[in-house]
Amino acid sequence: MVKFGVGQPARRVEDMRLISGKGRFTDDISLPNEAHAYMVRSPRAHAVITGIDAEDAKAAPGVIAVITGADAEAAGLGIVASPAADMLKNKDGTAIFKTTRNLISRERVRHVGDTVAVIVAETAAQARDAAELLIIDYDDLPSVADTAGAIADGAPVIWEENGSNLAYDWEIGDAAKVEEGLKAAHHVTRIKLINNRIVVNAMEPRAALGHYEADRDHYTLYTGSQGVHSMRNYIAQFSLKIPVEKLRVVTEDVGGGFGMKTFVYPEYPLVLYASKLTGRPIKWTADRSDSFVTDSQGRDHVTEAAVALDKDGKILAVQVSTIANLGAYQSQFGPFIPSLAPRGMHVGVYMVPAMHNRVRAVYTNTVPVDAYRGAGRPEASYVIERLMEKAAREMNLAPDEIRRRNFVPPSAMPLNAPPSLPFDSGDFERNLNDAMKRADVTGFEARRAAAAKEGKLLGLGYSYYVERTAAGMTDYARIAVDGKDGIVHVWTGQQTNGQGHETAWTQLISSRLGVEAEKIKVHLGDSDVLPGGAGTGGSKAVYMVSGAISDAGDKLIEKGREIAANELEAAKADIEYRGADGEPVFAVAGTDKVIDLFAVARLAEGQADLGEFAGDGEYSQKGNTFPNGAHICEVEIDTDTGVYHVTRFTAVDDFGQILNPMLVAGQVHGGIVQGLGQAMGEHAVYDANGQLVTGSFMDYWMPRAGDFPHFDVSYNEIPAQSNALGVKGAGEAGTVGAPAAFINAVIDALRPYGIEEIDMPVTPLKLWNIVRGERSAAE
Repeated sequence: MVKFGVGQPARRVEDMRLISGKGRFTDDISLPNEAHAYMVRSPRAHAVITGIDAEDAKAAPGVIAVITGADAEAAGLGIVASPAADMLKNKDGTAIFKTTRNLISRERVRHVGDTVAVIVAETAAQARDAAELLIIDYDDLPSVADTAGAIADGAPVIWEENGSNLAYDWEIGDAAKVEEGLKAAHHVTRIKLINNRIVVNAMEPRAALGHYEADRDHYTLYTGSQGVHSMRNYIAQFSLKIPVEKLRVVTEDVGGGFGMKTFVYPEYPLVLYASKLTGRPIKWTADRSDSFVTDSQGRDHVTEAAVALDKDGKILAVQVSTIANLGAYQSQFGPFIPSLAPRGMHVGVYMVPAMHNRVRAVYTNTVPVDAYRGAGRPEASYVIERLMEKAAREMNLAPDEIRRRNFVPPSAMPLNAPPSLPFDSGDFERNLNDAMKRADVTGFEARRAAAAKEGKLLGLGYSYYVERTAAGMTDYARIAVDGKDGIVHVWTGQQTNGQGHETAWTQLISSRLGVEAEKIKVHLGDSDVLPGGAGTGGSKAVYMVSGAISDAGDKLIEKGREIAANELEAAKADIEYRGADGEPVFAVAGTDKVIDLFAVARLAEGQADLGEFAGDGEYSQKGNTFPNGAHICEVEIDTDTGVYHVTRFTAVDDFGQILNPMLVAGQVHGGIVQGLGQAMGEHAVYDANGQLVTGSFMDYWMPRAGDFPHFDVSYNEIPAQSNALGVKGAGEAGTVGAPAAFINAVIDALRPYGIEEIDMPVTPLKLWNIVRGERSAAE
């Protein structure tokens, strides 16, 4: 066996490069004679632009150009596209309203942070200084930032041509059957939830470097992305209106993405246009304040839901109605996230006879909302797991018992019983049992009693999540062997954002070809190398790449067998490749006559008719996978101060076959922290005028290592049936499961105060007010 093969806890091959400062992020890339761009942002949430005086700015030291919306229009620049808008229909079958997002605002701004001009100068500081000299006149308009309030009577309308702030009214499921279930139910549990808005706050702010080469009428964009091919296609087609072959997009290291770096933003085509305008490469790098008001944000739902149950606690129906905030514009996949992304996910891991989900998406004068780690699935899981916990209390059932009574059993898989999800494998009760043992649930009441003696409240919360990963896509890979240097090079259609893809792909190649890790070089995103790529998102990377690499490896080996057969003077049918046994050699079957992989590459390189020794692979994934698992959270609250601590957190997950346990543990830990971060304190707060109150780290709470205990993470590997490797994906799982487990634990701790619901984020002040209010009433 190859020591760096699939299933082994190999350390990350990229870490030494990254922690020693040798990473190459977008801002690290420079080109000769480059200039710098500064994006001038609107300070108003909703206003008409009545005039722009740019003369003083143009005359400022170092300024090369000032570009306004009128200039962009005159140049024929296009828009930032939202292709997801074409995927949806209103529930009456009519088309949804599509916004138009220009690269630079022309007559009107619709959120604080809207781009109103670009200043290009010799240095970034000169461009920023010149922005102070730009005079822009605004006539303020009424604004709305509240999600539910956007469709209230009398709310200011953001897009007058739409007549209201309703983007669409969409549904899935059987409304009539659900109503029947509610009427026939022995018990109905109802909740109203707020899924609070999140600022993504990736470690690396967005950046872009654009270069236009006039001699060949060609553009190159360097930027952090989650996939270069879709970015190339959307910028070329919709923003610059050029053939895709005229644009190359390159992404090297990326410091965090979480969905947010998937999308085209106005800055990317703007630096390309500015490069063409000035004849120089143009670089733009956001600062953190810029990120708060321009990066797509996440979540922001107001939901009312109900679960109908019979006398035994079996689910009869699930009903969900959500108002989802899209912000001021439809971001690239914004309309998709609250509707099609979680479609059917509100049933969780349970046998559910009837389900209906209605989504009304609204516009507000806020930053656009799009995919954030989990992209609709955490929101759906939060709804059903809050319902299950509350229903258990109301029916006097243990929270684990009500789940057991409703789990889809392994004997029912593969399942085809809509609206329950089409699981092909899984054992939910086993995962829950294991989690309860590891969390020492039997000892909880003793711990609760001990905490009470110290004036503390202790709560225990459950969550059983399921995620549906992405499918219906095609991905590509290329493997090329350099015989001279003894290196196997690999390119894929996925893009690492810190997940450890270089290590994972190295393990796949090492297992496939029998080559040691130090002889494998993983290359990052370049749209010129592969014909396409699915991009990173939806927890699909491993199974997409494993399929594409397998195909590329097959083609490489097939080509190598032909060369080896000629060199070893044998029939091609007698040539075998022994990589699976850890030997990177071609051999004549049943003999000791062999030729090394790299020797075959040298032969190919020495003969023009053979060409490069490489294989190009392609893989399509039709069926979804369903990572799932049990999360159990324990929370302790100090009744004197409201300060709380997560004292225990246990997760038992089923990710199918695990490629590298160390990589998976890192993904689970990070996902749990992001899920708990939303539940514990992260919150993008807008005032009534559309100003982001939490617009910096002075006001926006971020989770820190000291806020969490050691996470007890373990796995039950139950292979998926939809791909050859049997993997289910792990990237977003922690974020899907953690919020409900935490909130359920907090509510359990507050049982003495009669609290049945509490919204995220839970702050010490919120808890102190609850406890103090009860005490004041008793005094």
